[in-house]
Amino acid sequence: MMNIRRATPDDAALLCALAERTFVETFGHLYPPQDLADYLATAYPVDGQRQQLASGDYAAWLLEVDGQAVGFAFAGPCGLPHADVQPGDGELKRLYVLREHQNGGRGGQLFAEALQWLQARGGQALWIGVWSENLGAQRFYGRQGFVPVGSYEFPVGQVRDKEFILRRRLG
Repeated sequence: MMNIRRATPDDAALLCALAERTFVETFGHLYPPQDLADYLATAYPVDGQRQQLASGDYAAWLLEVDGQAVGFAFAGPCGLPHADVQPGDGELKRLYVLREHQNGGRGGQLFAEALQWLQARGGQALWIGVWSENLGAQRFYGRQGFVPVGSYEFPVGQVRDKEFILRRRLG
């Protein structure tokens, strides 16, 4: 049985563990082992995640199948490096589903939960950063009305990935 629920601060450790697992599963093969280890050592701090969820400025949703967390979405204020970002704009920061649970529309359902929350918060636009080689995600977000408006470098250890910045205007 599938369920999507809003994460609470008590879910911070679970959310961080799932974020690390899905990152490694999706991108781990791209990086030298030390670069990946250096990135993971600081990328998902449980206390920071707990504080973000408690603040009310950020929100996360857990996708559970038979009681096990297999995916998540995480959203909050936009932190992408783009000159057009305005106060109040939101960002879908992460959306991941474990490989064995992909291609069943579950990512789209997670996206819909995060999108509803982001839109209700106001702002002029919604933003997403997507790895330049993740063509499937780019197509998905394009179908949702997001368009490319810039790029930046995302560091993973010594490696610098090119990320595209996508925006969807509101209103």
